[in-house]
Amino acid sequence: MNKKALLLSGILALAACNANDAETTSSEAAASEAVPVQLKQDEAGHYSIYREGRPYFIRGAGGTSRLEQLAAAGANSVRTWGTDNAQKILDDAESHGLTVMLGLRMGKERHGFDYSDKAAVKAQKAAIREKVLQFKDHPALLTWGIGNELDLYYTNADVWYAVEDIAQMIRSLDPHHLITTVTAGIDQEKADLIRERVPSIDYLSVNMYGDLSSLPQKMRDIGWPGAYAITEWGPTGHWEITRTDWDVPIEQTSTEKAQSYRERYEAAIAGDPEKGLGSYAFLWGQKQETTPTWYGMFLESGEATEVVDTMQWLWSGQWPEHRAPHIESFKIDDKVAADSIYLKAGEAYRVELDARHPTDEPLEIRWEILPESTDIKSGGDREDRPTEVTGLIVQDEGDGAMQFTAPATPGPYRLFTYVTTQYDRAATANVPFFVETSTEGDSDQ
Repeated sequence: MNKKALLLSGILALAACNANDAETTSSEAAASEAVPVQLKQDEAGHYSIYREGRPYFIRGAGGTSRLEQLAAAGANSVRTWGTDNAQKILDDAESHGLTVMLGLRMGKERHGFDYSDKAAVKAQKAAIREKVLQFKDHPALLTWGIGNELDLYYTNADVWYAVEDIAQMIRSLDPHHLITTVTAGIDQEKADLIRERVPSIDYLSVNMYGDLSSLPQKMRDIGWPGAYAITEWGPTGHWEITRTDWDVPIEQTSTEKAQSYRERYEAAIAGDPEKGLGSYAFLWGQKQETTPTWYGMFLESGEATEVVDTMQWLWSGQWPEHRAPHIESFKIDDKVAADSIYLKAGEAYRVELDARHPTDEPLEIRWEILPESTDIKSGGDREDRPTEVTGLIVQDEGDGAMQFTAPATPGPYRLFTYVTTQYDRAATANVPFFVETSTEGDSDQ
């Protein structure tokens, strides 16, 4: 069976499964009552979401874990990328006073979906219809997100006709909630296509990172006629940041990220009351994407970074009782990441970390050496985490100083530091380095 046939059979199977569940889900929906949501424009031309007749500015995050902590930080909404485990997510969100932007996953051209295949497009729409019927009356539902970054590396603009067909379907099934579709950035050509081919969405959603502060002006420059939300944003992306001499991206420290979140929020999210409807910061959780720390606001071990503190301040105007540490500097052999650090295999080097806490709470420091990831994907697709290289720490001197031996195998690596407190707050940073073969007789330059 070829790839196209496999995709179609999978979609048809999903539709059949959903149909079998229709009797159960319809009875569950009947037990709930939809909370009406509208998009309105006032006399001055300003757009606002209204929920239960009251203005509702989205203070949200992408990710479905730690919802109690999200609500406590002052957020009011959470975003998903699909309907996996949606009933529990919606129920948990409701219990914490949060709404949900519920993603409706669509096939992507870069994954092999063909929007010229009418049968596949029809089957996909049927599967999505069942999901809409299943969840449309849940009181936590805020808006439907049709697809995510369907425009990333695409060539077939027929995808927008499919999005419009689904938007019209949702409009007929669910009069109580808003409808949007999510793009990877925005430009004139893309905006013109969506405006022409997808008139049934209520507003546009845009994912953007390092250039986010320019978005309000860009929306005006391209002549976008209505409102928009920012549905994924955060640190500077791995594709748009300074790189080492061996062409790997240099990650911001958690402290630098916190500053970026604050500046971008104030400029692009709080800074556009006319057209902006709010945002979903990325990622309320943790994932491996280029590194294990690049996009997550939490460590793998669960501690909240300084970005969480900053988002709480932006959402609520208050800092948490116990703050995260911050990182002043991180050096290997007295060099910083931007110096493109080369080390000799098997030789020892000294590390100096300057990490502090705003109220002098005690800090614990952990080190980790990882090979540079070779499993780099696009668009947030799942990546495997590199395996730690152990046994290289020669001496931990305490207070942020230690010595380690460069790995025996030449190639690119990263040294990570994790600085934590007893109250589950954290700072993190990493420095890329490249190991060269150590040749007997080498001398210092």
